[in-house]
Amino acid sequence: MKRLALAGAVTALLLAPATALRAQGPALPAGEGRDLVATACSQCHSLGVILAGHDGPVGWKRHVYNMVLRGAQLTPREADTVIAYLVANLGPGAPAAPSAPLPGGAGRELVEARCTVCHSLERVTIVKRSKHQWQAIVANMYERWGVAAPEEAQAITAYLDAQFGRE
Repeated sequence: MKRLALAGAVTALLLAPATALRAQGPALPAGEGRDLVATACSQCHSLGVILAGHDGPVGWKRHVYNMVLRGAQLTPREADTVIAYLVANLGPGAPAAPSAPLPGGAGRELVEARCTVCHSLERVTIVKRSKHQWQAIVANMYERWGVAAPEEAQAITAYLDAQFGRE
């Protein structure tokens, strides 16, 4: 009887990551680190939250370290594996939701090319922001990508301020 109970416990432990992946709804892409993401991240929120993010290396590193500070059970090596997995599978360039068309103007093409890599432009078309706020947001996005392109950032900021700025 003890052997049967032990065998059942071992089987349950082996199947737990796969069950967690199915129970969370949308499936995570295959790859090294998927099971770590499924078990560590789903302790507090659904995998849909993770799948909705499309961050660069700096952004995912911040997210993972923030979650570790909040209690995610990952060793430093596991955290590095999770970050590498997220960048490879949910980084810039992963499909994002469709966006509303933007008004014409200098910088529109850059906004469409760069911003839609990670998310829809709904936030852009709904909220009016000051030039200073647009500068901070654009700088943050480029920093999260781990890319320095000051001319692009300036053109994007100018477009967003002209089209969606607060007066």
